[in-house]
Amino acid sequence: MDMETLLNYKWSVMTPEFIILGTALLLSIVDLFMKEGKSRKWLGWIGFAGIAGAIVSLAFMIGAKDTVILYDTFVLDSFAKAFKFILLLGAALIFLLAIDYEPREGLKERGEFYYLLLAALLGAMMMASSRDLITLFVGLELLSISSYILAGLRKKNLKSNESALKYVINGGISTAITLFGMSYIYGLTGTTSLTEMIPQLNALTESGYLYIAGISFLLIFVGLSFKIATVPFHMWAPDVYEGAPTPVTAFLSAVSKTAGFIIILRLCLSVFGNIPDEDGMQSILVVYQGFIAVLAAITMIVGNTVALRQKNIKRLLAYSSIAHAGYVLVGFVSFGGYFYFDAIWFYLLSYVIMNLGAFAIVQAVGRKTGSEDVTAFAGLYHRSPLAAIAVSIFILSLAGLPGTAGFIGKITIFMNAFTNSTPQIVLASIMIATTVVSYFYYFGILSQVFFRKKETEEPFKWSAPLLIVTVICMIATILLGIFPGAAFDFLNLNIS
Repeated sequence: MDMETLLNYKWSVMTPEFIILGTALLLSIVDLFMKEGKSRKWLGWIGFAGIAGAIVSLAFMIGAKDTVILYDTFVLDSFAKAFKFILLLGAALIFLLAIDYEPREGLKERGEFYYLLLAALLGAMMMASSRDLITLFVGLELLSISSYILAGLRKKNLKSNESALKYVINGGISTAITLFGMSYIYGLTGTTSLTEMIPQLNALTESGYLYIAGISFLLIFVGLSFKIATVPFHMWAPDVYEGAPTPVTAFLSAVSKTAGFIIILRLCLSVFGNIPDEDGMQSILVVYQGFIAVLAAITMIVGNTVALRQKNIKRLLAYSSIAHAGYVLVGFVSFGGYFYFDAIWFYLLSYVIMNLGAFAIVQAVGRKTGSEDVTAFAGLYHRSPLAAIAVSIFILSLAGLPGTAGFIGKITIFMNAFTNSTPQIVLASIMIATTVVSYFYYFGILSQVFFRKKETEEPFKWSAPLLIVTVICMIATILLGIFPGAAFDFLNLNIS
């Protein structure tokens, strides 16, 4: 690539990524030269400002035409803009949780805490804009490797060490399986460019090649299923969620999970959606619809039923997160529905907001009581009515009750299951049944909040970052539940 070609690229489309990269580099350099023992919390506010700047720069790109640079490896299209908004919003809220976070054993590596979060965010954003298998994989690994380190950042905590080890092992396995699946697609097409693959994949007719394409789909989907924690590839999630620092747990359950669905959706729309079946009448995704449906069903069933037995609030939310991954997979089964993309995008947006709000309360309660047990919420209403009301809104939204963002998210997924050419009646029924099961453990938390004697007389004190996160998530959860059209209008404006 000569200098003239390099300078002619429209680099402005990467402004959000450059801001995040520049902020991460700034924080790492400043942290390197700061004296040991000095407070590094203010670095978190710089990181938060960087994410806010990236959101503003992305907002100026809404409605802009699709732009491709770097030999079709990076694209700023409607897909990328829509999901980058969710990633940046979630990361901004998580940064506020990270600024407030104070583990009992201390956290000397607070500087690393901030710029590793930014590095993971950058990897997720690159995945949203990637139109090449290589850049997709690089983004995925940047996200994964940063997450491995973050999970074990509490070096003196045995559970944190255990969570990091389990995460690395399972992450390595998932990476190998995903890369193996990608190698088959590269072998079939001779290119890593998703755009160049499409005409070649459309022309596949020989059964042998279609068989290899099917193996590739299964390997990639299984590998990425580790990332989004679907059953039976979920075994790492409860232990990692419990042992990791609370802001990292929130990151894994919201931003990292969203990034996993981003790469699955990008590959489904760009690659496997263009591979015909043996009859050449429909996409290969329709052939493997049953596989995804079974995966979604067992994920919803196992996630919700095992959550009933959990006493630790972070493990409970881990199984809740597994169940919600199953709900999103119901949307994937309905590939080709009238609002297939809209339903998945809105559900992920709703999930990020209500889940991060719940983790904000978990962090606040855990810091005051020193416990992450569900019983730590006992009597919360008497200690802080605002915290009780907030956690009630988030729990009701996670349960999918009317008037909340979670309800609209589940309704859109549910309706999309019936707009497909083959209505998913059984899967939709399982979704309803497992949602009812989830009421038992969700309402178990609320019974502790309102109907159990308080564990401590110590008044509940809000810090500024936690209060900001809680209020933003609470307002957004209610507004998206009452006025969901605003989010869909934003999405349609972006697409247009």
